[in-house]
Amino acid sequence: MRATYLVCYDICDEKRLRRVAEVCEDFGVRLQYSVFECELSAGERVQIEAKLSEVIDAQMDQVMFVHLGPSQGRAQWEIYALGRPYTKLAAPCYVF
Repeated sequence: MRATYLVCYDICDEKRLRRVAEVCEDFGVRLQYSVFECELSAGERVQIEAKLSEVIDAQMDQVMFVHLGPSQGRAQWEIYALGRPYTKLAAPCYVF
């Protein structure tokens, strides 16, 4: 079962910041500079966490995963924005 997550980060070094963004781009869609919407299976969540753990400095950086519920099914959630509109992810992301 796939779940939707907001992945948000605060990275203190430019080189690590770029590398974190590249990892997140492999798993989801950028909503803002440091915010991604990712539809992940349990295995993909483990993969992204492992890749990000290799990149960040755990003493200085932070990556947050906000679980929004199942990608399909029971949970209903809403994201809205002020200013530029939020655009819903058109299709789930699959990482092989």
